Amino acid sequence: MKFRQSEPPPVAAAKASFSSSTAYRIEQDPRLPSQKGLPRARRRPDPLADLFDEEVVPMLKASPGLRPVALFEEMQRGHPDLPSGVRRTLERRIRSWRAVHGAEREVMFRQVHEPGRLGLSDFTELGDHEVTVAGVRLDHRLYHFRLAYSGFEHAHVVLGGESFVALATGLQDALWSLGGVPKEHRSDSLSAAFRNLDSHAATDLTRRYDDLCSHYGMTPTRNNPGLAHENGAIEGPHGHLKRALGDALLMRGSSAFDALDSYRRFIAELVSRRNARHRSRIDVERAALSALPPQRTDDFEEVQVRVTSSGGFTLRKVFYSVPSRLIGHRLRVRLYDDRLALFIGSTPLMSLPRGRAERSGKHGHVVDYRHVIHSLRRKPMALLNLVYRDQLFPREAYRRTFDALLEQTEERRACRLMVQLLAMAHERSCEAELAECLSDDLAAHRLPNLDGYRARFAPDPQSLPEVHVQLGSLSDYDALLMGAEA
Repeated sequence: MKFRQSEPPPVAAAKASFSSSTAYRIEQDPRLPSQKGLPRARRRPDPLADLFDEEVVPMLKASPGLRPVALFEEMQRGHPDLPSGVRRTLERRIRSWRAVHGAEREVMFRQVHEPGRLGLSDFTELGDHEVTVAGVRLDHRLYHFRLAYSGFEHAHVVLGGESFVALATGLQDALWSLGGVPKEHRSDSLSAAFRNLDSHAATDLTRRYDDLCSHYGMTPTRNNPGLAHENGAIEGPHGHLKRALGDALLMRGSSAFDALDSYRRFIAELVSRRNARHRSRIDVERAALSALPPQRTDDFEEVQVRVTSSGGFTLRKVFYSVPSRLIGHRLRVRLYDDRLALFIGSTPLMSLPRGRAERSGKHGHVVDYRHVIHSLRRKPMALLNLVYRDQLFPREAYRRTFDALLEQTEERRACRLMVQLLAMAHERSCEAELAECLSDDLAAHRLPNLDGYRARFAPDPQSLPEVHVQLGSLSDYDALLMGAEA
């Protein structure tokens, strides 16, 4: 058309590299070929012609949240001859109607994040990732921390549910591995941590959370309940982290770990590789972070318990055994996510693994047979109906041995023999070796030979001679020194 302004049609067509007949056709009708054709009409009747405006639209106006599949099922009840293939047509028609006549939808506003300003925390379930530790399925979730600007991540394995202890431990681990503190810390409403708590306990947790943030100089903020998109800077990365974990487990070839520490190292290595991809942005943000305080703050809960005549105490629906000499004493317990630290006054006593109540609400048990074996030796029949009998056995081979003894011998002899086996494992420090022997006997369908085990795991501590050492007087050493100088 530019050449036609100064040239006749044949010359303009030649310069534009097409024929003169095409030039004359354009002269007569300048529309494009796509504009000349008539709009394509329907090739078959519209199955919703008399139904959509009369029946579907009123229902959409009355209940805007109705799903298309529910509307289609309702229409099929009123019109049995309506074919099933119309469902997709109805879904497209409803989508188009809502685009024109539907309600306004919520708009997500993308934010500009400044270095060193915002850190976010949240817990996430692992879904289909079945991880086992020492052959037992690990019931756990991940605490996930992330910096909004650089994408720095930290993940911590949480054995129980969401709690202040898990949050405090994971958050402090993240900050100290990062080497700095952001200005603001955002979390969800910690609904699982506050569930089933009275107003005083909920207020106490809120105060402790505020104190934790104050210790690090962070401003604590929370998103509104039920609005996960307000934590979008960490909710989305949850999925990326879990997919990366699934891929890493597949490449590892197994989701079985020998110990919990091995699994935690595996998670730490995975997260560190992900952080390596954002090293330059992390370095920029690290320079904008505030300094860490001189030391960490408390990441535990402290409670008081009394040791009962059962040789232990109950805490959070879990019974823990302790040495019987503590019966009647009041202990101070520091409750961590994975362990309990016991104190009598200010004197540390011991550490116990933390137990969890069963999902059904049944009480759990954390029992060490060494704490009660001396009493069981005097009352072996107590083993038969002991509440925590299965948890008393230190290894699976001991439990299976007791089951075999109950099947093949009378109850009194089975209890006496089993208690003697446990006493031998404790006194002769051969728990693992004895378990292997018991497994071999079970495989060979033999009952345990107590005399043979005593000969194998000799000597008997009761038969060892008691050696008395007579210490010399300090004056004797003075005499020796004076003689040496002379």
